[in-house]
Parts: sequence; structure tokens; C-alpha cells
Amino acid sequence: MEPEPAQRRRTARPAPAPAGPARPWPFSQIPLFLDYLVCECGLSANTIQAYGRDLERFGAYCHHRQLNDPQKLTADHLQGYARDLSRKSLASSTVARHLVTLRMFLRFHVLSGLLLKDFFSLLEAPKTWRRLPGVLSRERTNRLIEAVDPDGAYRLRDRALLELLYATGMRAAEAAELRCQDVNFQVGYLRCIGKGRKERIIPVHDEALRLLQEYLEQLRPQLLGEKSCPQVFVSRTGRPLSRIEIWRIVRKAALAAGLQGKVTPHTLRHCFGSHLLQGGADLRSVQEMLGHADVTTTQIYTHVDQEHLRRIHKQFHPRP
Repeated sequence: MEPEPAQRRRTARPAPAPAGPARPWPFSQIPLFLDYLVCECGLSANTIQAYGRDLERFGAYCHHRQLNDPQKLTADHLQGYARDLSRKSLASSTVARHLVTLRMFLRFHVLSGLLLKDFFSLLEAPKTWRRLPGVLSRERTNRLIEAVDPDGAYRLRDRALLELLYATGMRAAEAAELRCQDVNFQVGYLRCIGKGRKERIIPVHDEALRLLQEYLEQLRPQLLGEKSCPQVFVSRTGRPLSRIEIWRIVRKAALAAGLQGKVTPHTLRHCFGSHLLQGGADLRSVQEMLGHADVTTTQIYTHVDQEHLRRIHKQFHPRP
């Protein structure tokens, strides 16, 4: 398989602020750190923007305390920052994310020689509850996919998109990046570029491939017109669908299907993992297809299955 071409990489950090007076530390190091994330870590644009926002908050904390020299930073300052985040009534998961951002930022300082010691390990992150993902039943998942308006102008695209999301467990951003050359119709798999630019191969069932082929042959050329686009899914103007547009397509189908609650592209990803495990798939295979770096992330779907069994037991056992 050919190596990933450089032009595929669309990750970019937020546009720089207008030129002005030099900002003190830590603000001065934020652009360099974000460049490092782009060039060395290959993180997505959304992740990098989130890191930038987190560090702006840390910068405001330091500025308020006139802390503008990394050599004067102590573990007490970090503990104080963590307490400050907690006092703002942020969720423990949000506080944990801020601290992960700060940990990477300070380790970047160690690599750059601005800090001699990485003492961030002394700071304990808050304990977070792992919430069970929202998973639709198989019947409701089918209702969602089949709810695409059969007379709609973009029915071929939308139906192929929904079927592919459920068939592969891809994230919305991954589906938006999927290129025509990444799909192998003969063998029945696709190549997906996930978080951190990591590549994984995912099998695709025949029905999803059939719908995708129908869209590629009949509707996509009409949407493109004279334009060219490497991405599989395109909008009515011939440009690649964004993850927000994919979110809207899923939400529209959910409303048409009469499904209550929050239904997003990630819901179909959860359905993919949960339904595979319910059907007898082994955990490691599901982990690989979902692209989870840690198998404990995949194990959350085993808890979903246990919840299903508990409901069945409660409903049908003769003892209340």
C-alpha cells in the first residue's frame, strides 16, 4: 500500500492573532507548541484548537499571578490551577482534559530546554466517571438508516453515508476525509486515517459497498460537475462534506425515524462496536476496527451489553 501523501494532511492550527506587542510566557510559547502538535504529533485541527483554548485559560491564570517565567513555575502553581478549574464548576472530565493539555505543554518545554524538570507527574488528575455510550437497538439502527427520504435529491449519498458509518464505525471526521482510492470494492475493505494520522483497515459488508457504488456512479458525478475532489462524500456544490454536515445528515434521519434523544454519527460508531460484541466478535478485533489505542476504551461496550442483559433479567425473571 502506498505511503500517505503529504497533501492529504489537512491538520492546521488556528490562524495566528494579529501582530502586536510580544506576549509574555506562557502565551509566547502557545503558537510554537501548536506547531509542534501539527508537525510532530499529527493531531486533528479540532484537537489542536481545543488545546489552544485550554492554554489561553492557563495563560490568564499565570498572568493574573504575574507568573511570566517558566523557571519560576512550581508544583504549587499547578495544584492551584487545578483547584481554580474545579472551583469554576467544570466537569471532572473537562478538568482532566485541561490538565492533559498542560502536561503536554510542559513536556514540550522540557524538550525545548525551557524547563529542566518535568514535575507535572506530581499533579494528580481528578477521577472521572466513565459514562456508558448511547447505543441504539438493531431495530432502531435500521430505522435510522432507512429513514432517508426516498424521494430526496441526495438520498443516494445520505443512505450510503449512514450505511457506511454503521458498517465501519468511522468517526464523522474520518468519513469526511475518506477518499475514493481508500475503498477497495474487489476485496471489500477501506483504509481509514484516524486520530494521530494512524491508519487502519476496516472490512465493509456487501450492502454498504453496493450503496456506495451506486452513489459514486450516479449522484457524485452530478454533484461535482466539472470539479474534481478526492473525497468520497461531497456537498451539492461539489466540495467535501464537513463533519458538521455529516452530523446534520444523521440528525435529520433520526428525526425522520422518530428517534428521541441525542443521535449523532458517534452513536452509529457506538452501535458498530456494541453490536459486534453482542454478536460474538472478540474484543481485540473490535478494538482494531475502531482504532482504539487502549483496549480499555473498547471494553466500555462490554458494559453496555451487560446493561442489556440486566434489563432482560429484570423483565423476565419470575422474582421481582
